[in-house]
Amino acid sequence: MADLCQEVGHRLGGGTQAQVFDVRRRLGEPLRVAIAGRLKAGKSTLVNALIGRRVAPTEVGECTRIVTQFRYGTSDRVDVVRKNGTRASLPLDEAGMIPQKLGVPRNDIGYVDVTLTSDHLRDLTVIDTPGLASANQAVSAQAQKFLFNEAPIDDDLDEDSARALSGSEAIIYVFTQSVREDDVQALEAFRSMSARLSSNPINSLGLFNKVDKLAGSGADPWPVAEPLASDQAKVLRRVVSDVVPIVGLLAETTEAGRLTAADCEALRQLAALPQGERQVLLASVDLFCNRESAVSREARERLLRLLDLYGISFAIHMLVRQPQLATGELVRLLLQASGFLRLRQTLDQAFRWRSDAIKAGWGLSSLEKIASHAERPQDRELLRDAIERVLQQPDYHRLRLLEVAQLVTTGAVDLPEDMQGELTKLALSTDPQWILSLPGAPADHLVKAALEAATRWRAYAVAGASPAQSRVALVAHRGFYLLSQRVRGQAHFN
Repeated sequence: MADLCQEVGHRLGGGTQAQVFDVRRRLGEPLRVAIAGRLKAGKSTLVNALIGRRVAPTEVGECTRIVTQFRYGTSDRVDVVRKNGTRASLPLDEAGMIPQKLGVPRNDIGYVDVTLTSDHLRDLTVIDTPGLASANQAVSAQAQKFLFNEAPIDDDLDEDSARALSGSEAIIYVFTQSVREDDVQALEAFRSMSARLSSNPINSLGLFNKVDKLAGSGADPWPVAEPLASDQAKVLRRVVSDVVPIVGLLAETTEAGRLTAADCEALRQLAALPQGERQVLLASVDLFCNRESAVSREARERLLRLLDLYGISFAIHMLVRQPQLATGELVRLLLQASGFLRLRQTLDQAFRWRSDAIKAGWGLSSLEKIASHAERPQDRELLRDAIERVLQQPDYHRLRLLEVAQLVTTGAVDLPEDMQGELTKLALSTDPQWILSLPGAPADHLVKAALEAATRWRAYAVAGASPAQSRVALVAHRGFYLLSQRVRGQAHFN
């Protein structure tokens, strides 16, 4: 798609040429993932964990009411982008965070553009949005306009600002406790209003945050969180690909490197206390802060801000079992206890593995729109010919797989549950071992399994399937056949 834009772009007229080159530029940018949800759901905490630095303020303030974009740059910089396109640059505050006061009247701000030297942002641009269900309807409206690719935030927003806010290719929806009806409506709106291949539940992920609050003070929440997340995934299966439970505060603290040697020493001192005294301290936040202890109240209050009772209890338990546990190992165990590693893995499977397909689909949709509005007939003809060449290529079948997977996951076409899962795997990944559920299998076994799957889908298409199911099945049949050819070709090349 990028080469096609480059090739035809030089042969187009002024306005159309600029649009096509803009598509080419966007194709080369990292995948844009928006973080959405209610106020106080923990969106900014998640943003900090994804960035690997505590930059986004987590307390409600001026900058949490504005769309904020975090992207990779060669230096740390905060630009407040006004609705007229001009920028006001600010330094990060003394704590390395976005300043609470932005120095520009709220009504004049389009969005905040933050560039950071974080390697986490090299292949991912993260968008932090205001609460979708906030009491302030203007905040909610702003987030919805950005997320759902509707009209720009203001009619007089300049083209650069409009492009920066032209929507994201994927979404993480953060919620706590149970999903409400307007949460589902917000996700359905994202699905229906975003670009063709971005409007796919497979491009949306639910994040069940603050699961440590499900259990008693300091108790292990995971026996409750896992089945609850599974239940929520079933409720939301038409709008998200999966629901991942997480303790966002632990993820932020560990990924952003906030736990110091002094914090770990305070935890070691607490672990060295008699068991009865530890149990009393961990019984409630009030007791942990106010009861007399060898560890200062200030140190304990800081631990609460960093870890909360669950994280503190988990760390102490680890240190009681292994008193010589190194600080780095303790941080690693806390990260594991947060559930963030599973989120990273799910992001890789749901978004990054197929970011090229997502962006190519977006690019194709954009070129079709540009072609339909091009002023010069020769430009329209040139673009449509170029699009047709793309559609004829075997690799385009990946986009067709995403399209039919969307039909199935949204319920537009019903399939047996096992076939739906098989199709989703085929659309999500290019890894034959994962797609065919044959980890470590040799190439000849993978080729055989792919051909058997292709035959199975072909048989379903011609016997007993409805016309809509048959169309989906034939796309899956060709997908598995192409997979078998690819595995055989790679084995021959190796």
